[in-house]
Amino acid sequence: MSATLTRDELADALGRTGEGDRAAFRVVYEATSAKLLGVCLRILADRQLAEDVLQDIYLTVWRKADRFDPARASPITWLATIARNRAIDRLRATGGDRRAVPVDAAAHVPDAAPLASVQVERDEDAARLNACMDDLDDRTRRVIRTAFFEGTTYEVLAEREAAPLGTMKSWIRRGLMRLRDCLDQ
Repeated sequence: MSATLTRDELADALGRTGEGDRAAFRVVYEATSAKLLGVCLRILADRQLAEDVLQDIYLTVWRKADRFDPARASPITWLATIARNRAIDRLRATGGDRRAVPVDAAAHVPDAAPLASVQVERDEDAARLNACMDDLDDRTRRVIRTAFFEGTTYEVLAEREAAPLGTMKSWIRRGLMRLRDCLDQ
């Protein structure tokens, strides 16, 4: 499983974690543990202590994920705030004289989320594709979606539509040509 999630996917995983979904909790952990460990290391400057705090962070996430509100903060901001607070609490408890570093100091820890500009471009491309798909007749739109988004073979589609295989291929080819023309405009 890839640890790269979009903001919405991470928010969804946090929501499911709040409902007690262990698989979703694992997804949250795999997607965020490196970044949160980085936050802890910047504040604590001790790997063992940072790893201990990281465990506390995820216990807190497990217990409080139902309180996450995506309208108030991004998932990573919410998680990094918990990490920062736990690390500062541990630093104070151990009598450390190190000053807390702002959460922004963890910027060197890679964030695999796409840039906002890239996400906007993807969203615009998807909107254009959907608009062009809507311009196709129902049958052509249905067979293209089934072939390309569900991976159904032309043979199976021909059987489902009670059409000869050559005709099915022609419907899809002509539909793809109309899509290309629409997207090129």
